Amino acid sequence: MLTASAIIATALLGTTACTAPAAPTPTSEESAMTDATRDLLAAAAAGDAAAVQSAVDAGADLEARGPGGATPLVIATKQNHVDTARALIEAGADVNAKDDIQDSAYLYAGARGHDEILKLTLANGADLKSTNRYGGTALIPACERGHLETVQILLDAGVDPNHVNNLNWTGLHEAIVLGDGSQVYVDIVEALIEGGADISIRDGDGVLPHDLAASRGFDAIAALLEG
Repeated sequence: MLTASAIIATALLGTTACTAPAAPTPTSEESAMTDATRDLLAAAAAGDAAAVQSAVDAGADLEARGPGGATPLVIATKQNHVDTARALIEAGADVNAKDDIQDSAYLYAGARGHDEILKLTLANGADLKSTNRYGGTALIPACERGHLETVQILLDAGVDPNHVNNLNWTGLHEAIVLGDGSQVYVDIVEALIEGGADISIRDGDGVLPHDLAASRGFDAIAALLEG
């Protein structure tokens, strides 16, 4: 039978139980966990909202750390287990708690377009200025990955469209440089502009968003950026 640690590691790695690697050696922190907390971590990974509630009722630690420093909420969010995430948030889980690679439930949901969980985090204290390991807000990777609805949710929530990450890019830059110029990216650029994006901010090489788009043949985006 797989241990709780193995179940969680399997979920985070996206593997199936039958191909799961041997269970990792528990850390001292994991060894000190109560059974209820171990059950909570396993339930979060499995997406079992009822088991989450049972573990919480038994006194499980909502902010316990599993593999990679992930809390139960981060574990559930990375699997897009909406009902499980809801149960954890309603029980008081911290939507801003980060794992070892600086992913929180809020930041990861925004970056991956997990909009239902994102809305839950926004309604429960998400820090709009929180940044990921690249120094970016949740909005920037949402722009990069073409998550139009997510972009609009974050803009409506008040996330700064002009935040510059460690790569010297805003969401507008990433939508152009890492996008493919298709209609969804055109729509994202338009949403950013309407949401207050400054089209005069240059990237780290001093290039304007308009010129980045034009050089890639993204004519529809370039047209939106003509100042």
